[in-house]
Amino acid sequence: MTTLGEALIGLLEAHGVDTVFGIPGVHTVELYRGLARSRIRHVTPRHEQGAAFMADGYARASGRPGVALVITGPGLTNAITAMGQARADSVPMLVISGVNALPTLGKGLGFLHELPDQRGMMQTVAMFSQRIVEPAELPAALSRAFALFSSERPGPVHIEIPIDVMALPAEGLAPLDKSPAPPPPDPGAVAEAARLASAARRPLILAGGGAKRAEAALLRLAERLGAPVVQTTNARGLMHGHALTVPASPSLPAVRELMAGSDLVVAAGTEFGPTDYDMYGDDGFVVPPALVRIDIDAAQLARHPATVSIKADCAAALEALLARLPANAAPAPDGAARASTAREAAFAGLDAALREQVKVVETIRDALPGAIIVGDSTQPVYAANLFYDHDRPGGWFNAATGFGALGYGPPAAIGAALAVPEAPVVCLSGDGGFQFTLPEIGAALEAGAPVIFVVWNNRGYREIETSMRAVDVEPVGVSPAPPDFAKLAEAYGIAAERLAGPQGLADALIRARAAGKPVLIEISVE
Repeated sequence: MTTLGEALIGLLEAHGVDTVFGIPGVHTVELYRGLARSRIRHVTPRHEQGAAFMADGYARASGRPGVALVITGPGLTNAITAMGQARADSVPMLVISGVNALPTLGKGLGFLHELPDQRGMMQTVAMFSQRIVEPAELPAALSRAFALFSSERPGPVHIEIPIDVMALPAEGLAPLDKSPAPPPPDPGAVAEAARLASAARRPLILAGGGAKRAEAALLRLAERLGAPVVQTTNARGLMHGHALTVPASPSLPAVRELMAGSDLVVAAGTEFGPTDYDMYGDDGFVVPPALVRIDIDAAQLARHPATVSIKADCAAALEALLARLPANAAPAPDGAARASTAREAAFAGLDAALREQVKVVETIRDALPGAIIVGDSTQPVYAANLFYDHDRPGGWFNAATGFGALGYGPPAAIGAALAVPEAPVVCLSGDGGFQFTLPEIGAALEAGAPVIFVVWNNRGYREIETSMRAVDVEPVGVSPAPPDFAKLAEAYGIAAERLAGPQGLADALIRARAAGKPVLIEISVE
């Protein structure tokens, strides 16, 4: 007999899943029945939040959905923070959990791991949450999840299976149709956008996270129009080193000036969120009056007025727009000059400390070309989110924008390293955030994920302390004493190196990469 738990693993394989992150418990034993015989790799984190953060990093690095398997109750509530981050950043994540037996649900009888309404809770953060009450429902539920990941705005999906349903017979369950492609862009909207683009003399492109897998089309459109390309945090790595690239935050005055001086803005895959466009809370961002918006999510398009809205995958929409542009149209002659002026002014507008922190991130990039740098909320990451040109599309991501979950970096970096094993992966974290998920370094070693953990140790929550002082609040609670990170790493069997400042970081990174296994580098900052 094939049980539902065994059928689940087979269906995940059929949908292309090769890795799941999870911690088994008494409420998910039956879901694990088929794992040992499957082709799916199971990675055990040290906390369920780590499982979902690993799934997030896996998804961002690979472009494929990350999958987490957790128990009912505390396992799922531990994962919900990571699901919130995934929703904020449109990351495809499938969280499969148990739930108590069907006859007990909602009765408050005090069963182990019981919640009053687990699915109701999950519906507040998941794109959708579905309970499986009989085996025949499982293929459709998974098909619905993978269809969302491939054809709509992605995000976290939750499927729960009651413990009395997991072991039911489930012979012959087969996956439903392959995941659909996104709908094609509306030809009329594309034609109008092409007309506006052809007439523009000072065009500009704003690229968000939705464009990070559309570099080829984005580059061709930018060159065809002569348009500078401003990249939000989740778009960094696109068009690295190109004369038209502006790898700077739209919250900076120089970038806002560039936007204000443009007669057409094409916004591709960006939601105009305040953590990108108004991070200082000064209400200085104004939606451009001549605006073409491209987004896969109709609800997102409805949130801001636009001259033309195109609902489509970014790559498809940009290709369609290119096809409709007149063949003899000349690009704007001053695009590279406008981009250069904005780049220089944006970097010059940062204070000396921020510029030095940007150089730390550039040191990582230059020492390990093509690396994936996964950040936590720490000073060099904040600085680089303001201005930094990464050398790999999709290779710079962090949790310092949007939902802003501290502790994201270490587990997400492990997921990324397992997804793209050929790339160097660096986790850049502060001493405060690193302690949120520090035990996951043990999971890195166990899983063979050669993450280089770089800890920026300024002995506390320095960014929060600075914010308190800026408004005359006496700092309280911002100086948690850090442990001896090197000794902790060594206790896990991981080599560690301590630097007195960022000098010597490049050589330390090269040594760490050569080790071929997890290494911790602590940078002590006075």
